[in-house]
Amino acid sequence: MADVRDMYMVHTMLRRELGLLPQLVRDVAPEDTRRSEVVGAHASFVCDLLHLHHEGEDVFLWPLLHQRGGKEAQDIVPVMEQQHQGIESANAKVLRLLPRWRSTARRGDELAEAFVRLETAVLEHMAMEEERILPLAEKYVTAAEWRRLGEHSLEKSSKKTLTLAFGMAMYEGDPEVVRALLAEAPPVARLLMPVIARRRFARHAKRVHGTPTPPRATR
Repeated sequence: MADVRDMYMVHTMLRRELGLLPQLVRDVAPEDTRRSEVVGAHASFVCDLLHLHHEGEDVFLWPLLHQRGGKEAQDIVPVMEQQHQGIESANAKVLRLLPRWRSTARRGDELAEAFVRLETAVLEHMAMEEERILPLAEKYVTAAEWRRLGEHSLEKSSKKTLTLAFGMAMYEGDPEVVRALLAEAPPVARLLMPVIARRRFARHAKRVHGTPTPPRATR
């Protein structure tokens, strides 16, 4: 059956990056458009990762649990779906504000507050998902079906963005879970991906956060 440990790794990454974004935005000086472009590009990337993550659940996970989970799923899956709608709305608000701020570095407080609201919604959702949904996935979803959920994001990502996303997740990820994720990859990818992804995230974090080792998530 499904090994859901990779979901915790993704959640930790999202907690960290969403938690850091409000202050990143506030720290950009008005009209410092060089810096707002760097932070804005990173913010857009994180928002895209969040959207893809939830889209995969909408397409693959919720239908499976509806079909197989009986009353256990009926009590919680509709709540998850409703929360996704709220998160998507909050994410859309961020993405509406982001282009203007990236190009002008003005009205950063409004964007920062939008990120706070998005983070609050995501944290509530992920905590409930870890408590109620992941145990159901372990009971009712096969390993092959769980891999299909992960492949949804892979299919919609370029090699460059995929490597960065993997490095972001690896930063606080359990090395055993990382090895399990790469177990079915070609030997060269198993060898090189951790090295390349770690370096790419370190460079990215240095540019965005000012350090290759940004503050870690708090749970």
